Amino acid sequence: MTKKVFTPIRVGNMTLDHRFAMAPMTRSRATFEGVQTPLAAEYYGQRAADMGLVITEAVQPSLQAQGNNNTPGIYTPEQVAAWQSVTKAVHDNGGYLFMQIQHAGRLTHPENAAPRPAAIAPSAVAPEGQIFTPNGPRDVPVPNEATKADLENVVAEFRLAARRAIDAGADGVEIHGGHSFLLHQFFGETSNVRQDEYGGSIENRIRFVLEVVAAVVDEIGADKTAIRLSPFHSRSTIDEGENGTALYVLLMEKLNDMKLAYVHLVLQEATALLTTLREKFIGPLVVNFEGQPLDMRLEAVESGLVDMLTIGTLSLANPDFVARVKADAPFNEPDFSTTFGRGAQGYTDYPTLG
Repeated sequence: MTKKVFTPIRVGNMTLDHRFAMAPMTRSRATFEGVQTPLAAEYYGQRAADMGLVITEAVQPSLQAQGNNNTPGIYTPEQVAAWQSVTKAVHDNGGYLFMQIQHAGRLTHPENAAPRPAAIAPSAVAPEGQIFTPNGPRDVPVPNEATKADLENVVAEFRLAARRAIDAGADGVEIHGGHSFLLHQFFGETSNVRQDEYGGSIENRIRFVLEVVAAVVDEIGADKTAIRLSPFHSRSTIDEGENGTALYVLLMEKLNDMKLAYVHLVLQEATALLTTLREKFIGPLVVNFEGQPLDMRLEAVESGLVDMLTIGTLSLANPDFVARVKADAPFNEPDFSTTFGRGAQGYTDYPTLG
């Protein structure tokens, strides 16, 4: 049993008892209007007692920002009130909550929220593939190229969403800069073909995400601000190009100067890129090793390559994941047919060791 993963760590304004955190996972159980139900408070509360730090599913800062259907927002009074119940449940169970704020950009469909403004993206380029809607899979429409006024508005939306998250009781926010959503779309050479200061060079392609991060830091403080990135993600619709490594190195250097609570990377293995980015960022580095054996993940903490691990599917199916690791106990198998949808099945009914 690795020891370092069970040692305390200071992250932002939090002192955590161990090096595990719950990864953000879309569950699509909010109402069509983006309001969390009481089940969400039970779901996050269950895992807070075990994990300590929970990072929420992606939360949209505006109607235009919504990607999938039945995902929660943080831009109406009803949404904020519902999140207050969630944060209370997390705190009552001794945990911390960072709310992940996400703008879908071009990865959306008009059927997933109505009425809604047209989708915006760095450029008027649609991604390949389809998106799920209440009426089944649909091709993703071509978005509008964002004007500079649009970009200023998105920055303001992230700022206001961060303020509302804190007002709702969150301990901080995680800006989603990966998984092919709006901020990530600026990194791509084919998704971003702009000719202005937001396109072309790697300095220009990271400009918008840095503006978003700076606005959130200014609003709620660096110790309450984090970001998630997914460099060269295999399921991504984004192609960072041959200068992609240089882009992420430069981005990490800039983020390092901003003294964030943490940077959260999604990687499918411990690559040379991770070693390079670890050298560039001296703050807490949180990594989600998708699909990798638990022993490999634990060793990454033990060696000092990463500071913390986020756990996705295993924490979905095991409300007491950390307790099971400590006891070397078997894990519940996830029921993927209930990952998305409505109701308690596959959400709050997974058994604990007790």
